Amino acid sequence: MKKRYLLLTLIFQVLCFSQNKQVLYNFTSIPQASLVNPGADVSYKFYFGIPVLSGVSANLGSNSFSAYDLFANNGVGFNDKLRNVVNKSSNKDRTQINQQLELFSGGFRIGGKESKSYISFGAYQEFDFLMYFPKDLAILALDGNKDYIGKSFNLGDLNLRAEVLSVFHVGFHKKLNDKLVLGGRAKIYSSGANATSTHNSGYIYTGQSIGTPNVYDQVITSNLELRTSGLAKFTKDEYEGNIASDLAHNTFFNGSLGLGLDLGITYYLKENLQFTASVIDLGFVNHSKDIETLTYKGSYTYNGVNPSFVTTNDPEDVFEDFKKAIPRDTLYNKYATWRPTKLYSSIQYSFGEFNPDEGCNCKGSKNRRYVNAIGGQMFAMTMPNKPYVAITAFYKRSIFEKLDLKATYTYDTFSNKNIGLGLSGTLGKLNMYLLVDNVFEYADVSKANSLAFQFGFNFIFQDSED
Repeated sequence: MKKRYLLLTLIFQVLCFSQNKQVLYNFTSIPQASLVNPGADVSYKFYFGIPVLSGVSANLGSNSFSAYDLFANNGVGFNDKLRNVVNKSSNKDRTQINQQLELFSGGFRIGGKESKSYISFGAYQEFDFLMYFPKDLAILALDGNKDYIGKSFNLGDLNLRAEVLSVFHVGFHKKLNDKLVLGGRAKIYSSGANATSTHNSGYIYTGQSIGTPNVYDQVITSNLELRTSGLAKFTKDEYEGNIASDLAHNTFFNGSLGLGLDLGITYYLKENLQFTASVIDLGFVNHSKDIETLTYKGSYTYNGVNPSFVTTNDPEDVFEDFKKAIPRDTLYNKYATWRPTKLYSSIQYSFGEFNPDEGCNCKGSKNRRYVNAIGGQMFAMTMPNKPYVAITAFYKRSIFEKLDLKATYTYDTFSNKNIGLGLSGTLGKLNMYLLVDNVFEYADVSKANSLAFQFGFNFIFQDSED
């Protein structure tokens, strides 16, 4: 059983990545670029996304090991592979999954033909999962405490949060002049299910009395808490519904509600030198529906032969004493969670001015267009322990009149060889895009530390002279 628990933990650890959308950021020929910067310099007359297909993203990865480390057919036993993975991981390694599916989206210019004000709107479904690798608990589950007399196993290594929710949003952005674009977006979150267990503490310690090798001092101090909303009814014996349909109903129509805000800016230091910045998901969810909090709080001390926590043939009722010392309590209090807030910024230098007759949909400024752009981006995201930070260098080029390319190199805690590529093309009114991270890892995905891709389809309408 303990190996099954550990294997499940490691499988989640394999499915991790950062929420950094560095290829999409400031790729303004794609309407979805405004989702990561509501102040992006875009100028569509109006657009709308093909429902469910306008924005689809999937991401996989690990910052400490790959699937190959666990499942390679290399003659090494699985138990040895499992132990090697645990030994080389640390409690700073994290599991992070983020999946998004855009349900519908659109935007349009307001005012006359010369207006620079735009409204955007839409809804998307999102799944977030974050877990730090529970190093001490993994060792305890795999090896027990026999070879670790005198070591304290840290219960604070248990640190996770998970949520499925829908987001309804309305944004506004305006180009105030040739230099400055400002934008903002208001969001309503509807959380279908949430599980949060952070800021835990406690330890498990086994010591040995001097001169009495068979007598042990066992101390367990626990301050563990798991808060959930939208999940409790699924765990009841009397539940007879369909989990998938009930979860979807909670997510879109009956979830715990919250509010959020996105802000963004684009500023031209020179006509071909651009600075951008944005803050995304500055918001919270107030969990008030189907709420349940489980706690294990208390302290237990045992002195004697190494205890066995089973109820059969236990004359001293050790297990009952343990349950009384660290009871499981269930509370029904409302709670709030903050969304993981993302910060982006970039500096971009454009060059290669060309004759407008050659055509290009690369709009660097009001007066000129450029074929090429290079620059750098920075990304940061809030986390329970410390922020996640990534740095990206990029190159953009307009290949044809309506075909754009962006290439990125990103350095972060997951990889130091992350090359990303993005293509955005428009055929008539139909815009199609494909963005891929870690392109070199696709040669053997089992050895990949991270993989990510995003694609979508939109209809874009410009003024006739565009």
